[in-house]
Amino acid sequence: MPTSLRGRVRAMLHGIALGDALGAPVEKLSAADIRARYGRVTSLEARWHKMDLPPAERNYRIRGNGIVTDDTLMTLALMDIYAETRRHLDAWDMADGMVRQIAWMPRWIPEMQREANLIDRLFYPEKWIFQRHQLANCDPRQGGIGNMVNCGAAMYIAPVGVVNACDPRAAYDEAIAFAQGHQESFGLEAAGAFAAAVAAAFIPGISIEAIVERVIALSKDGTREAIRAIADVASRLKSAEHAEVVAAFHAAIAPFSPMGDEVNHTKARAGRLSVAYQPSRLGSIEELPLALGFALVNGGDFRTAIEDGINSGRDTDSIGVMAGAILGALHGESVIRDADRQTLDSANRLDLTAAADRFTSTATDILLADRRARDAAERSRDSLLADLPTASVVNL
Repeated sequence: MPTSLRGRVRAMLHGIALGDALGAPVEKLSAADIRARYGRVTSLEARWHKMDLPPAERNYRIRGNGIVTDDTLMTLALMDIYAETRRHLDAWDMADGMVRQIAWMPRWIPEMQREANLIDRLFYPEKWIFQRHQLANCDPRQGGIGNMVNCGAAMYIAPVGVVNACDPRAAYDEAIAFAQGHQESFGLEAAGAFAAAVAAAFIPGISIEAIVERVIALSKDGTREAIRAIADVASRLKSAEHAEVVAAFHAAIAPFSPMGDEVNHTKARAGRLSVAYQPSRLGSIEELPLALGFALVNGGDFRTAIEDGINSGRDTDSIGVMAGAILGALHGESVIRDADRQTLDSANRLDLTAAADRFTSTATDILLADRRARDAAERSRDSLLADLPTASVVNL
């Protein structure tokens, strides 16, 4: 089992970009549609199912051939916020750092093939960050209130797991403190749970089963129950065909997520009564439970879990991102294929290895500062307790 923090961060970031780029061409198709059109997507060269539509009907975007989406770009933005602050984050950093990252710092947007502000690419629930914090000037801790409840905060939260490596509870707490400026309800809970999973993946010698157990122990309400339900199915279907696993997973997640395969927002859905995307203690996003399920059913295998996830349909890129982040951090750099590394960098004008290494330096500084703070606190406690009678110390 790898122990290098640098190698694990490289694999985590490449896993995010790989899952994103593999899933992007088939996003919002059902599993049946993917099987009918593609058979099984296993290559970054897959052609986007919308590519033959007029440019306006695909929002003047392109996908396929390794191009990543906002999942990866938002992850990189969060890494940059950590590089600026060199400390742990909270909702005020969403109001300040993330607003500046998405609205005021132009960068190359691969899907748009031009330099632009990231907000020009974002879906409405992520544009909410700008609306709530800069335009409405809300209390940062209330930034997520009223947003569409979705996976938008969870999809980019993996860096929180790195700066809290091996401490899932701390990762959960920081993700909640930061992402409450963006999401609420089970969308916020998913961010905490995903960050915890990434942090747990850095524990030397841990298994994917133990990671999921840690996440279940920390998660709350519908998110916990959804992950538990998917994990139970995964334990019974490890040798099953992909189509059978997908059908069973979708049946298991249905009580927590009413979307089903209807994930496109069309004119016909305007004004329709629905509980989808509404705050609820009983609800869960689909992406994280499914990513964990495909990781479990494949025994933690990096590539197969990602491929199974993105071939399961619906929000394919985010499922791939979450599986790739967790299993990349678990296995380390050996899971990265050189050809994929080159394709991802070339297609997106990125150097993911260099970005990961810079973030490793940032995370190392934060982790070492945490150790110094813990040591100082222990010394202070020892000093405080030194003059107490032994019996008093025992009774504290």
